Amino acid sequence: MHDATPTTGLREHVLLFSRFLRSPRTVGAVTPSSRAVAEAIVEHVDFDQPGRIVELGPGTGALTGPIVERLGPHIEFLALEIDQAFCERIQRRWPAVECICASAEQLDRIAAARGMTPVDHIVSGLPFVSLPQPVTRQILESVVSVLRPGGTFSTFQYLHAYGMPAGAAFRKNMSGRMGSEPDVRLVMKNLPPALVLTWHKEIASILPQRSRRAQGPWLRA
Repeated sequence: MHDATPTTGLREHVLLFSRFLRSPRTVGAVTPSSRAVAEAIVEHVDFDQPGRIVELGPGTGALTGPIVERLGPHIEFLALEIDQAFCERIQRRWPAVECICASAEQLDRIAAARGMTPVDHIVSGLPFVSLPQPVTRQILESVVSVLRPGGTFSTFQYLHAYGMPAGAAFRKNMSGRMGSEPDVRLVMKNLPPALVLTWHKEIASILPQRSRRAQGPWLRA
């Protein structure tokens, strides 16, 4: 299922750049994230166990590929992509993947309609720092509402944006909703370098008054 040939890579760059020019706030990047970022985002997922995984904003499929490579028949996988061109590309490249052309704001409704709640893991490449605040707020509310206790939400921020007010505000918002601080991993093999963030939704009966401590950033090869 993996087709990371030079020609495919060029097509991905051209498509992503063209969509960025059309909608920079919703695309947020001019190059696909690296394989190293994708590996860091999914490394905490136990693909040997039955579960439900949702990807928000797959774009050209840089993160979708490593997920599909690991999927077994016991795992349900759903992708939500607001851009029709990206959604069609995902469906052509991986016909078995259910990729719905819809906003991540509708995650709770779509997951419920497909009997995919609660969700075990949610991964995202969405540019939360550049999205309008009401949109980000609705997406995060939807994410937290469908995740099971102990479930995870993973995304990434570029290193240069990590310390910006918008980036810090996003992390604070998500930490408050999840009841935990994120695990943080630094991935240097990306242009630009990126920090992968993973939150675990608090289990109230186990963690009534405290949250997980942030770990990192780690330096990754």
